[in-house]
Amino acid sequence: MHRGITAAAAVALLGLAGVVGAVKLGPGDGQASSHREAPLISEDPSADLTDLYAFRSPDKPNTVTILANVVPGEDPAAGPNWYTFSPGARYNLKIDTNGDAREDVTYRFQFHTKTGPYFLGDTAQPFTVTRIAGGKSTVVARGTTPPNDIGPRSTPNYHGLVTKSIVSFDGGRSQAFAGQRDDPFFGDVGAIFDLVAIRKGTGNMGGGKDFFAGYGVHTFGVQIPLAELKAKNATIGVWSSVDRRKLTRRGTITKNTGSWAQVDRLANPLVNEVVIPTGLKDRWNAMQPAQDASFKKYYETPILAAVINKLYKLGAPETGRDDLVAVLLTGVPKLNYTGPRLADLLRVNLGIPVTHDPKRLGVLAGDNQGWPNGRRLDDDVIDIAEQAVGGFLKGKKLPLGDGVNRDDRQHLESFPYIADPQSGFDNSKGKQQP
Repeated sequence: MHRGITAAAAVALLGLAGVVGAVKLGPGDGQASSHREAPLISEDPSADLTDLYAFRSPDKPNTVTILANVVPGEDPAAGPNWYTFSPGARYNLKIDTNGDAREDVTYRFQFHTKTGPYFLGDTAQPFTVTRIAGGKSTVVARGTTPPNDIGPRSTPNYHGLVTKSIVSFDGGRSQAFAGQRDDPFFGDVGAIFDLVAIRKGTGNMGGGKDFFAGYGVHTFGVQIPLAELKAKNATIGVWSSVDRRKLTRRGTITKNTGSWAQVDRLANPLVNEVVIPTGLKDRWNAMQPAQDASFKKYYETPILAAVINKLYKLGAPETGRDDLVAVLLTGVPKLNYTGPRLADLLRVNLGIPVTHDPKRLGVLAGDNQGWPNGRRLDDDVIDIAEQAVGGFLKGKKLPLGDGVNRDDRQHLESFPYIADPQSGFDNSKGKQQP
């Protein structure tokens, strides 16, 4: 289906967009929906945000669940004793309740490492959750992550360990969790990296291969009452970030000193990959959402639309993309608009009831609970993004997709919702020898 384009021209466009980069793909490596999306953060997996989810809780609709993932491409059998959160980082879930693109409420996770070697699954980490609001910081929860799912000898009855790790706070009205999970993101990134190849048709009829099947991530998240947020016009804007202290080296000793610096951030999926140019990706990660107006031109003239047209001659609009500005930077009027300030936020209209028959294409399929109004675990963000960039909201409805329509694992029916990870013992990828 690659008509009228040379491989060199396609690679040049894709490299500019960030869809193809210098990051290798292999065991433990992945890049899509913020799986290794920028040069600097790709070297710091424990601080590398892969995905952010925010949705009204299906079993507790008077609450909102916010989950963020780090550590891309955890191969369950590849040194499973060493996947952890970093004790030298701060992991933040930030919430804007009044439309100014600045955090009004923050839930901050900080982790510790047990002394002694990791052995027999001892990857459990004590952690604290601090709520920051109105200039006041309060530790609201303390817990310990479950160990990583290594195998039946090291971690028997794994789901029971997970259940015990969920901590309640605010008198039982809220919950927090942190620990290893199955990666809920799904997509045929193997084909995408091969010049946005589509294995079957235009990608809307299946036929794709889910690169993320069997891989894990580390998740941190909260479930809190809607009433706790007091959102203006019922809509909140959510993003996640990770901070590290500036490092000072003296001789052979490295000390964590100085002020905290943001090293990664994430709200809507795929923004830093396919909207922000490669040369600006690290800078974007260090900036705050309230500063995103300086990137507006990349939303109005998306490189990915030019890539799609070069590869498939589909006539996707390449300029004047006010629809993408609305979806990603202001919110959509009558759906989740938060005001004229331009900021990449995952906006959630908490006044929209929970959908009992969710559609994987979310708003594009008439399901206003789905992305870009928040993001649920089953929202097919690659297909939604491809169709949106193709011009869906401009009246050009192209049946684009990657051929992968669902995760390989069944999600849980209650918090933290993301499925348990596969164990290293069960998920060895080679065939058993005779």
